[in-house]
Order: sequence, then structure tokens, then C-alpha cells
Amino acid sequence: MKTIVRMIAIAGISASALSCAGGQEDFKYLVDEFADLKIMRYQVPGWDDLTLQQKEYVYHLAEAAKYGRDIIWMQNCRYNLPVRKTLETILENYNGDRQCEDFKHFEIYAKRVFFSNGVHHHYAEDKFFPVCSKEYFAELMKAVDAYDQRVLTFIYDYDACPQRKSTDKTKDIVVESAVNFYEGVTKEEVEDFYAKMVDPADKTPVSYGLNSKVVKGADGKIYEEVYKVGGLYGPALEKICAELEKAALVAENDTQKECIADLIEYYRTGDLELWDKYNIKWVKDTLGTVDFVNGFVEDYNDPLGRKATWEGLVNFKDKEASRRTELISENAQWFEDNSPVDSRFKKPQVKGVTAKVINVATLAGDCYPAAPIGINLPNADWIRREHGSKSVTIANLTSAYSKAAQEAPKGMLGEFAWSEEEIALEKKYGDITGDLHTDLHECLGHGSGQLLPTTSPNALGEYSSTLEEARADLFGLYYLADPKLVELGIIPDMEAYKAQYQSYIRNGLFTQFTRIELGKKNTEAHMQNRKLIADWCYEKGLADNVIEKKVRDGKTYFVVNDFEALRSLFAELLAEVQRIKSEGDFEAGKALVEKYAVNIDPELHKEVKDRYNALRLRPYGGFLNPEIVPVKKSGKVVDYKIVYNDNYLDQMLQYGKKYSTL
Repeated sequence: MKTIVRMIAIAGISASALSCAGGQEDFKYLVDEFADLKIMRYQVPGWDDLTLQQKEYVYHLAEAAKYGRDIIWMQNCRYNLPVRKTLETILENYNGDRQCEDFKHFEIYAKRVFFSNGVHHHYAEDKFFPVCSKEYFAELMKAVDAYDQRVLTFIYDYDACPQRKSTDKTKDIVVESAVNFYEGVTKEEVEDFYAKMVDPADKTPVSYGLNSKVVKGADGKIYEEVYKVGGLYGPALEKICAELEKAALVAENDTQKECIADLIEYYRTGDLELWDKYNIKWVKDTLGTVDFVNGFVEDYNDPLGRKATWEGLVNFKDKEASRRTELISENAQWFEDNSPVDSRFKKPQVKGVTAKVINVATLAGDCYPAAPIGINLPNADWIRREHGSKSVTIANLTSAYSKAAQEAPKGMLGEFAWSEEEIALEKKYGDITGDLHTDLHECLGHGSGQLLPTTSPNALGEYSSTLEEARADLFGLYYLADPKLVELGIIPDMEAYKAQYQSYIRNGLFTQFTRIELGKKNTEAHMQNRKLIADWCYEKGLADNVIEKKVRDGKTYFVVNDFEALRSLFAELLAEVQRIKSEGDFEAGKALVEKYAVNIDPELHKEVKDRYNALRLRPYGGFLNPEIVPVKKSGKVVDYKIVYNDNYLDQMLQYGKKYSTL
């Protein structure tokens, strides 16, 4: 890695916004902050170690990923694209006063919309609004010849699409949700529609509805609009396929070429059996250095947990760092056999579980700007059972988070940790146990256990995402404290796990709610999972004071007093959540989530918000992508360079021009 910063100009990209990869000492990670958000950059270590063919492969996979951007915007809410295009027009063409407070408020609103891929908060899921007046916004639109009364009305209408995904069980969650997965149908109608498709005896069921919108026609009949070339989102998928075809020409091996061919055919037909075929081949591609995610994958945004949002991610293996995850995956059968769950729910033979540490080169769709730090795929239970899964921990993103935190003011740990001993434990072991919990969660947690033969993969309905994340987290938490990890040399001693136990409880019970507006419920699946686990363990351990609520100088703290007892509680809850999933016990799953995961104590909520706000920190983070730039000599591409953009709005506007398809 070179330590010299080179300033260069490339067609269409501002020279002042770019720098080639520099050393850690001269690279600024934190580039922008606004509202409750911070924008970071990530470095791409190891890029110069790739061959020219591998770089070209990454380049075309990255272009394919970015061409899916409009899809996620449309999926999140059907009004999102008109709003975004209005914002882009104003930002690119307005010649009035950009220094006044009203325009600054407008700009912050635009940044928030870009970050969330729409008008709803990316995590809390509530619609947010401009601080500037409706009249001022109208003046901006008129000044650039972009006035549209419908767009203006929608932006300021509190009753229009108030939640991206509704969790209000007193109403119809399909009707009340803004997501663009359903049109003119009710929750009952959707469930009946898919119930007729499911064959309970099918041991290899396709993920019905994963890549479609359910619509009721004028004749009252219900049908699917399938995402495919020539169908819904066809223009975007056409561009994606074109770049995937170019990528296949320079793939590292035949398995990758076959994977891409299946993926393209799936996009052209919408046939979910081809999606399964692709995923099976993708799981088996373990020899290549470069890998990718491209498709309709996760169902977190669907109120019924069935329909998937589009996402893309391109990466390559960090071979040195992957030794830790390889050790875990090599011992997957031991972890499965020794899990504290009922033997009926354990896999007798763990197949194809692989794990690695990666460096991401491009984020896209539902992974951009807010990105995961770990991934385990595919999601189909029968493919996991029969063929295995791939798990990744994203090293350069976790590193960027850590480095950006060092650039920000001091904060969280000193404010919310009870003692100096607790702080010292976190500083000593926090990074390693945090990364390890992600490894265990993705590699083993999601890959563990099995459904009973009679259980439908969709049996848990709207509670499935929260319970699945809880199951994976509990698996990781339980094994963090196992001597096997010391034996394998993954953690240094039996004190290390305590750092993660303490921070997990502190976050689950208290500090994570800095992210939620006062008076709102806890609705996001990952946050619900953490609250469920922490609240359940707090309640069940009260008699033995396992977790203690302490107050000092009017401030609340949560302290773990008995780490061994807490591990036993994790084991007990893991066994129950696995039973719920394996048996498809909807009512028991519902009871757990509704009791422990949703409602926030209003006094604690206000306290944690007040204390956090005083620190002047931003609870959410997202990333700018680096540019992958072809280097030409005599008209021929001789290299691909990584170039870092440091202007958030520039990248959003650039993507709006280059990758707009719908």
C-alpha cells in the first residue's frame, strides 16, 4: 500500500474529491455528519495484489451492482423516485442563495433521503420531513422548472405513507405499509394467495413471492408482477445482466461463470427455481478470491417477511484474516453437536459451511450507504441443510467504523459504562470479541439447526426476521464463552467473552434506543432481536441479580454481575427460539417478540436520548464507495485504480446520472 496521496482528475469526477489509496496515517474516514447520520469512507486493502483479470472482474460486478440502485428506491416506496429526481434537479441547477438557513435545511433533507434510499428512516422506518417550509420548497422547485404539486404534497403530508413497514397489529400491516410490494390487497388476501401455492410435502420449496409484487387487478383477481427483464424493473435488470455478461468473460473459474449464467437466466425469466440453482452453485464457489452478492435477497422490509429487497456487494478475500473464520467453519459440526438445543432440531450432518473475512470493493442497493458488517447466505433453509452456506465478516468496514470513531469526539463508553474495570475490559477485548460474535452469528448461528419436516419456512410470518436474528445472536453469545475458542486459539483467555456480554446487555437494554425517536416503538428486526434477548435475560435473572440496574448521580447503568449465569440464560433462550423456529410455533414466537422486543420504557428512553445528545454523536453510519477507474494506455485498459471520493452529495448525484434506469 502506497503512503503517498496523488490528486488526479478523471472525466466526470471532481479532482478535488479524489485521492488514490494512501496510508492509514493520511486517510480521513469521517467525511460528513448531519441529522442522526455520519458518512464514512472505507479503504480497500489488498487491491494492488489482485491480478488485472481479477480487477476487471470486480469492476464489472461493481457496475452490475450499482445498476440496481433504482430498484431499491422503488421497492421502499413507489413515490421515492419522483422525490429523488426532484431533489437531484434542485441540487444540480439551483442558482439562488445556497448559504441561507432554508437551503441548508433543504440540503440536509436531501442527504437524509439519499441515505435512506427514500423518504423513510432507514432504521426506524418512519417518514421524515424537511425543516424548511413547504412554501420555500415550492420556490426551489419552480426555480429549476421542476414544480410538481403531487410530489410537493407527498413530501409534506404526514398521513401519506407514514411508515415504510408497519408493525401496528391493530391494523392491516400490508395496507398500512409504504413498501411497494403490494397494491390493492390485504394481509389476509396475500396469505391466502401464497397458501394455495405451498405444498407441505415439498422438501425443496422455492421462496414463493421473493421476487414479485402482488397486485389486485380491476377485475378483482390477484396476481404477481414478477421482477425480470421485460417485466417489473426490467430496464434496470437489463443493465445488470449486460454487466454480468462482461464479468463472466473474466471470471476466475468455471464455477463462477456457471453461477453468473444461472443468475442472468433467472433475471431474464424470474424463475425462482433458477434462483435456487444459482444459490447452490454460489455456495460451492469457495476457491475464487473474488465474490459477490447480487439479487433480491433479504426480506426485512416486508411486513410479512416474504418479499426481498434488491442488494449488491462485491468483495475479495482477506486471506490472512480469514484463518479465524476458517477455524470456526472447520469445527462447525462440533459446535452443532454441542449446542444447548433439543437434539431433534440439530443437523446430524453440517454441510458446506464456509466462512471468510473479506474486503468490500462496492456496496449497492440495500447495502448502500448503510452496510452490513457480516453476511450469511443463502437464506433458504433447505439449501442450508442440503448444501451449506457462506458466511463473511467485512473487515474493511469494521475497520472504517473503528477509525471513524477515533476521529470523532469521545463518547459512548465513558458515558454508559458503570466502572473503570468495565471500560478497561472493553478496550482490551472489545474489538476481537465484537468481530468474533459477528463470525459466530453469521457462520454458525444462521447455519445451525433445522426445521422439522412438517414445518413451513414461512411459518413465523412477520416475526420470522426478528426471531432468526435472535437465534443467530444467541448462538454466537453462547459460544463466545466456550473454552473451545481458547483451545482453538481464537480468543486469548476466558476473560475475553465478558467484554461482549457486558456491551451486548448494555446496548440491548439501553443504549441502542438512542436511535429511536421518543414515543416510538422498537420496530427494526436487529434492534428487536437485541432487546428481546437482553430484556428476557434481565427478567429471568432478576431473582439472582444476574443483571443489575444501578443508578448513580441520577444516571442509569446496567451491569452484569454473574457472567456464567448469563451464559446459562442465553442457552435457555436459544433452545426455546430454536424450538419455535423448528416447529413453526407462531404464537410462541409472537408472544416473545411482542412482550420483550417492541415497547421501550419511556423514562429510560428519554434518559438515554438526553445523555447521548449531550455527547453530540451520530448513532447511524453509512459509506461512500470508492471509484474503480480503468487506466488506459494506447486505448487499452492496462489497470484499474481505486480512487476515493470525499464528497457525499457528489457521489449521490453522480449515481443519479449514471445509474438511473427506471
